[in-house]
Amino acid sequence: MTERKPPGVPFESWVDKQIRDAERRGEFDRLPGAGRPLPPGTDTSYDELWWIRGKMAREGLSVLPPALALRKEAEDALAAARAAPSERIVRKIITDVNVKLRDMMFKPPPGPPLGMKPYDVEAVVREWRERRAAQGGADDGSHV
Repeated sequence: MTERKPPGVPFESWVDKQIRDAERRGEFDRLPGAGRPLPPGTDTSYDELWWIRGKMAREGLSVLPPALALRKEAEDALAAARAAPSERIVRKIITDVNVKLRDMMFKPPPGPPLGMKPYDVEAVVREWRERRAAQGGADDGSHV
């Protein structure tokens, strides 16, 4: 579209004419997505971060505030400890996540409060032993 708007012609009329002429020439016929509805979540309001949001959605990424990310990590660590194959691994998983929990408790980041305290390692190990015994895989902890 190298043609310039002629003086005295309202801008909207000139743009409309350009679009009508391009349609007649078939310039819109073979565009990607022609004839298909817009993808879900397509918003007509302006969002300067649209490309970032799109990339994150395509790649399955999300960003959580530090406290919420640690809360999720702590819950995942507890689940991993419950499924751990040995008492030594249970202790390592819980001890490692407790370091992060204590660190955030004493140096809170911006955002919502964590609302968690470190896990009781002995209580988690005791629960792990009970689950293990109930499943028939008794472990006395002797090969810690």
